[in-house]
Amino acid sequence: MNGKKDGAALTFVKGLIVGGTMLVPGVSGGSMAMILGVYDRLVSSVSSFFKHKKESFFFLLLFALGGGTGALLFAQPLGDLIEACRMPMLYFFIGAVAGSVPMICKEAKVERFDWRQPVYVAAGILCVSALSFLPEGPSADSMMEAGVGSFIWLLAAGFIAAVALVLPGISVSYLLLMMGLYDETMKAIGELYFPFLIPLGAGLALGVILTTKVLETAMKRHPQGTYLIILGFMLASVAEIFPGIPAGLDWLVCPAALAAGFTAIWLISRLEARGGAQSGNVAAE
Repeated sequence: MNGKKDGAALTFVKGLIVGGTMLVPGVSGGSMAMILGVYDRLVSSVSSFFKHKKESFFFLLLFALGGGTGALLFAQPLGDLIEACRMPMLYFFIGAVAGSVPMICKEAKVERFDWRQPVYVAAGILCVSALSFLPEGPSADSMMEAGVGSFIWLLAAGFIAAVALVLPGISVSYLLLMMGLYDETMKAIGELYFPFLIPLGAGLALGVILTTKVLETAMKRHPQGTYLIILGFMLASVAEIFPGIPAGLDWLVCPAALAAGFTAIWLISRLEARGGAQSGNVAAE
């Protein structure tokens, strides 16, 4: 895992970007965290919180503050921009995912081709594709009523949503939609309806803790398989946001947007790598 630690300002800025983009339909907050090189530290800060309480607390606090600020500041402008220039913006996000591939392959320690590598990527793609077969939950009316049945289902739904929240390439809003819970969740948040929010939140918290612990262990023991499966998740998410083949003036704009997204993330990953190398040299001295 990446040992480089960002400064407070950079952590906040990365949280700002993740928070601002994770509300885009089909875009995963985990994917953006992976693209920005902060994903590993997020996972380790949650899963090993009690080993480094003070450091993990301040990192997660700064990142959460940045994420909340980003969601508040950029959700509406970004939504308006996507509505006005939908195809070029989505091509920009696709380019950003493509630009992160070299960084993920480096984390996976891919030095030469092995037949297992495409199998790992395909497994990730199949996992995301399988989400479309999730059974829909109980009716909206029964879900909004307090009861043992709805409590258990919401607890399970929160746990499943946590997996989407932690793993890159899987959109939480898309998963809630697949389970028939998106509208009810938005309504419960707006009305602060706690009989709905408490079991969903409890399942979410439990799922995040368990998923990050398993993920951190997998990243340490089996980095290549884990990162390549995550790459499969991210590639599968591209299918969700792919807006189709451009036409007219978009023939010129969309390739430029794709190239801009790729270049921006590629440069960020290069700067991350350079900063990590400099930090390692300073530590060695």
